[in-house]
Amino acid sequence: MTGPDPRDDAAPTAGWRAVDLIAAKRDGAELDEGALAWLIDGYVAADGPVSDAQMAAFLMAGLCRGFSDAEAAALTRVLVASGDVVDTGGLPAPVVDKHSTGGVGDSTTLLVAPLVAAAGATLVKLSGRGLGHTGGTLDKLEAVPGLRTDLEPDELHGIAARVGCAVAAQSPRLVPADAALYALRDVTATVPDPALIAASVMSKKLAGGAPTLVLDVKAGRGAFLPTPDAARDLAGRCARIGHAAGRQVAALVTAMDQPLGTAVGNALEVGECARLLAAPPRGRLAAVALELASHLVAAGRQADAERPDAVAIAAVRDELARRWAEGEASERLRALIAAQGGDPAVVDDPDGVLPHAPVRRAVPAPRAGTVRAVDARAVGELVARLGAGRAAKGEAIDPAVGLRLHVEVGSAVAAGEPLAQVHAREDAAADAAAAALLACVEIGEEPVEAAPLVHAVVG
Repeated sequence: MTGPDPRDDAAPTAGWRAVDLIAAKRDGAELDEGALAWLIDGYVAADGPVSDAQMAAFLMAGLCRGFSDAEAAALTRVLVASGDVVDTGGLPAPVVDKHSTGGVGDSTTLLVAPLVAAAGATLVKLSGRGLGHTGGTLDKLEAVPGLRTDLEPDELHGIAARVGCAVAAQSPRLVPADAALYALRDVTATVPDPALIAASVMSKKLAGGAPTLVLDVKAGRGAFLPTPDAARDLAGRCARIGHAAGRQVAALVTAMDQPLGTAVGNALEVGECARLLAAPPRGRLAAVALELASHLVAAGRQADAERPDAVAIAAVRDELARRWAEGEASERLRALIAAQGGDPAVVDDPDGVLPHAPVRRAVPAPRAGTVRAVDARAVGELVARLGAGRAAKGEAIDPAVGLRLHVEVGSAVAAGEPLAQVHAREDAAADAAAAALLACVEIGEEPVEAAPLVHAVVG
């Protein structure tokens, strides 16, 4: 630790004091791992010496003063040490994992997991549920009748070994300190700190056990990070933490100004992925999934810890596109769904298996022109209001509701041409969503090009 030593010299056997650590961070000191471990452990432990008020004060001091890379890496190690670590030993190599910071119409995991499995890698993915305007992989998978995401560790490993991929809910025994810390950050306006976000993300990924990680850091209106520069900063912090822990890490900064896929809503997104895998890769969602999978497989196959070069990634991309087109990824998705208790017929007949909303409402374009913007956040929020999302953890959701977009940025539309189709439970909800969607889509006269899908690759 640099700066004054915030120990109580009058009572050295008492160890650290929370008030002194708070003051040290307030005054710009860099805390070492021992101090951070004492603080976090003292907060998480029942009847520990660190109160909610003291931890909140420390988080705010760190947000205002900033945490160094060394502090972020140390905090990550402390969070990992608070719980179990997944043992990936015995799984067919290479073992890989991915993480997305969250978006709208972003169902890449349902494409990436079977695709990397088709290429011989093993993906063990611990996923979360949607909250607010963003979707959750577990909610999407559970739209498939019978599918289970609450898997015991032995079951998770068995499925991953047989199929090449498995997607399950995170165990409460993994990084419990992060869960406690995040709950406090959520109510103290300290969520946005890049170092705290990086430590939260990477503690879960490191506890997941995979030696090779690819992060999808979203930037734009529908993401938690509004600009590519902010997303690039977070990506760099995460990559450095992973490298310090001996993991291969690449982070792609990808666009989230408009919904990534054409479907937004849990069952609708599963159906879109099934249809995408039935043909050669096409569209924005497929392009991002292919890019993420290419980096994962290329890095996993590389013997050393160096980042694979562009030539190696391009060769893997061509291979994966071929496997996709030949139906290998589709077959792995079918096997994954069956292994986790779902109806595998959903891959071949999504409309016949997935739940349907009883009301469908077309949303016509009010005038002719070019689509200049589709507000991803606003689209996510209106789909959540339909019942596809939740405002608080534990709320029930409706897997069938959502919408299908027929346009994207750059699309030319005629007056009256459908912009989207709303899937709702009731007429009133469909009408409200249709009206709200018109405010999400900006139509102008001049042509416009969409932003690049991938802003940067940070390794």
